Amino acid sequence: MDNFTFYAPTYFVFGKDQEDEAGKYVKRFGGTRVLIHYGGGSVVRSGLLDRVKASLDKEGLWHTELGGVKPNPRSGLVYEGIELCRKEKVDFVLAVGGGSTIDSSKAIAAGTIYDGDFWDFYQGKFVEKALPIGTILTIAAAGSEGSPDSVITNENGMFKRGATGEGFRPTFSILDPALTQTLPPYQTACGITDIMAHLLERYLTNTKEVEVTDRLIEGLLLTMIHEGPRVIADPDNYEARANIMWAGMMAHNNSCGVGRSQDWSSHNIEHELSAVYDCAHGAGLAVVFPAVMEYVYTHDVMRFAQLAVRVWGCSMDFADPEKTALEGIRRFRAFLVSIGMPQNFAELGADAKDIPAMAKCAVWGDGRSGHIGGFIQLSEEDIVKIYRSMV
Repeated sequence: MDNFTFYAPTYFVFGKDQEDEAGKYVKRFGGTRVLIHYGGGSVVRSGLLDRVKASLDKEGLWHTELGGVKPNPRSGLVYEGIELCRKEKVDFVLAVGGGSTIDSSKAIAAGTIYDGDFWDFYQGKFVEKALPIGTILTIAAAGSEGSPDSVITNENGMFKRGATGEGFRPTFSILDPALTQTLPPYQTACGITDIMAHLLERYLTNTKEVEVTDRLIEGLLLTMIHEGPRVIADPDNYEARANIMWAGMMAHNNSCGVGRSQDWSSHNIEHELSAVYDCAHGAGLAVVFPAVMEYVYTHDVMRFAQLAVRVWGCSMDFADPEKTALEGIRRFRAFLVSIGMPQNFAELGADAKDIPAMAKCAVWGDGRSGHIGGFIQLSEEDIVKIYRSMV
């Protein structure tokens, strides 16, 4: 196990109707002038936005709002939010929505108190300070409610990039599983896929003797395999929703990733797809991740065989561990298809003619150095091959 530091100070409020107490928690964590940031229709139509505003009014907190976050959040709205926060002297950002809204809120919170361009953080500058952030989660997927991470698409070049830093950790996050019960099955499945991908990016490690985090990841993957089909079959299953929601947070607050190298090549490859085609991130990962696994598994066959046995219930073939490894990947892909996820370019609406440009952007775009990945280093040529295997 590698040396590590781990600090995760977010205060979690879990359960039914806890969003009605949002104002109390904003006040508890020092907010007096609040930006409510959200996406669009569902938050308004469901009455959630009105309930949140009522909770702020109850505590005597001034607030303004900015809607319009898209599923792959854009830089333009971030700049608009930063300008609004500075103009209105906002001192707290409250995100009401899913990972995209939370990621956009984080970018606004950091950019508001930063003298330069907020995009500096998405080119590698560590986020040390930001306005305090609170979240009210409406979809279990990205894990941004507990993570130090954010992903934004820069509309100048359509680069989809991530930023990180302890300044991005929310001060509090309200998690009410009931808020996810109205999600369409496709969005629910996308969230399940994203959660599993966050776990697998950490599982693909070159660090030895990491049994504790291996077992945590395996346990959470087994939870998703159990709860995923249950919630697709019965969207109103609160207990399944609750387990998925907490698993989503655990998958990405990095408690499963400490002390070990991580990969993240699949996310970077998928980011090009969702930047170009605006597909759902989880759907893109459903196509990308098994393809990446098939391309890199020979780097450490026994790690993939271990995953196949412990998570997917495969029998270990000691005479031919590659057979076990590949069977695990096959079962992973079959599971994703069973919950309604796509399995190729055509189902994503992607076009093979864009492969060279996407591969180039993945490794060279926006100042990158020609390779991505922590499990193995992938070149532009490697990524072209991976994309072509998805067609």
